[in-house]
Amino acid sequence: MDTADQPSPPAGDAAAAGPAPEPPDHPPAPKADRPRWGAYAAIAVGSALLGASLAAAGVSLLWTSGVFDREQVRVEVVEVPRYVEVPRYVDSPSQEAYGPDKDAWESGWAWESEDKTLDPSSGVSGADDSGFWDAEFPEAPAAAGAVQAIPSVVAVESYGAGGDPVGSGSGVIISSDGYIVTNEHVVEGADSIKVVTVEGVRYPAELSGADPLMDIAVLEVEADGLAPIEFGDMEGLEVGDPVVAVGNPFSLLGGPSFTAGVISAFDRTLTADYLTGETLYGLLQTDAPIASGSSGGALLDRAGRLIGITTAAVGLYGAGGSLGFAVPVDLAAGAVEDLIADGQVRHAFLGIQGNTYLDENAEGVESPAGVEVQVLEDSALGEAGGRDGDVITALGGEPVKTMPVLVARLRSYRAGDAATITVDRGGAAVDLEVTFGVHPSVEAQPS
Repeated sequence: MDTADQPSPPAGDAAAAGPAPEPPDHPPAPKADRPRWGAYAAIAVGSALLGASLAAAGVSLLWTSGVFDREQVRVEVVEVPRYVEVPRYVDSPSQEAYGPDKDAWESGWAWESEDKTLDPSSGVSGADDSGFWDAEFPEAPAAAGAVQAIPSVVAVESYGAGGDPVGSGSGVIISSDGYIVTNEHVVEGADSIKVVTVEGVRYPAELSGADPLMDIAVLEVEADGLAPIEFGDMEGLEVGDPVVAVGNPFSLLGGPSFTAGVISAFDRTLTADYLTGETLYGLLQTDAPIASGSSGGALLDRAGRLIGITTAAVGLYGAGGSLGFAVPVDLAAGAVEDLIADGQVRHAFLGIQGNTYLDENAEGVESPAGVEVQVLEDSALGEAGGRDGDVITALGGEPVKTMPVLVARLRSYRAGDAATITVDRGGAAVDLEVTFGVHPSVEAQPS
C-alpha cells in the first residue's frame, strides 16, 4: 500500500510512537522521473535559433531570385468630379472671384467631369495639377451657396409673460427693411419675440401673422439694410439634387450653421401633432440633418437660393433625424404675402370628405387613381355640381391621384379663387367649375 493512502495518526498517539528517527547523513537521490527543466529550455532556444536561421536563408534566396522585384500595379481609368470656376454676383469688373487658389469660396461652381488615369508614381489619386482634392469635396457647390446665405438666417427667441424663454428656432430674412419668415410653432404662444442676426445684433420683433395649416409665420423688426435671402424656384428640382439646410441648432453661439444633403422626395405628408391631428402636406423631404433649433431656417439649392422653410425632423429626439422636412418655397411665398398683407392666409375649402381611390385591374393589382368624395353641406364642390361617389382626378388640369396630393394642391389656392376640377363619374370624365369657400381654420382665427 502506498503511504500516501494511510490516515494520519491522532495527535495523542505521538508520544507512543517513540522518538523521531535521526535524519540521514546524505539527502536521498533524485527520483528518476523528476523533470529536467534546464535541458528542455536549452533545446527550445536552440530550435528557435535554428528556425530563424533557416527563415533568413529562405528570404535571402527569394530576394536573390528577384521575387520581390515584381510588384503588381493595377491602373484604372475613373471619372473624377471637378469644380470649374464660374464667376457670378460680381459687382464690378475689378472684383475677383475666388477660386481653389484663393482664400475663400466665391459663388459659382459648376460640375465638370473628366477621365483620369491613376498614376501610381504620382502619390496622388484623382488630384488635379493645382493639388486641389476634387473628389473629397462632393458638397462644395451647395456649400458655396450656403455660405452666401448665412447672413440671411437669424435666430428666433420666444419669451413667456414673465420674460422667461419658452422656445427658440430660426428665421429667414426676406426683405432688407425687416420682414422675417419662420415656423408658426416656433413663436406659438410667445408673449414677446427677439431676433438675433449673424453679427449678434438683437432686435425685438412683432408678429405680423401666423398660419398653423402651413406652419409659417412672419415677423417684423425695425431695421434697415438687412441681407434678404434670394428666392429659388421649385421648377426643375429633382430627387437627388444637392441641398443645404441653414439654421441655429440648439441655440449655439457664433451664428448659423449648415448641413448638406439631397432632396429625398416631394409631396410628403407629416402628422405634426398626433393629439390634435395637425398635419402638414406637400412637404419637401431631405436627408440634410435638421436639429432642434433649426426649425424656421432655410433649405437652399446649390446656388444658395431658398427652396424651402425647414419645419421638422424625424429621428433621434433633439439630435436631428435622418428625415428632414421643409415647406416648399412656392407654398411658403404665397402664405408670406398673405400674412404681410392681411395677417392671415385665407385658405381655399372644397367642402368634401375624401379617400384615395384605388383602381383594380383584372389581375387584382390596385393603383391610386384619384380621390373618392363625400360632399359636405355648403360645399363648394357640391354647388358646382359635385356628387357623392365622384372621383376627383385633376385640379386645374394637374393630375390628382391621392388625398394628400389633393390637399397639398389646394394650399396654392385661396378662398374666392376659381378652378376646374375633373371628376370620374361612372367612367365618364366631368369638368366642374368650382369657386372655393373659406377654410374653417381661417374662420376660427381671431380677426
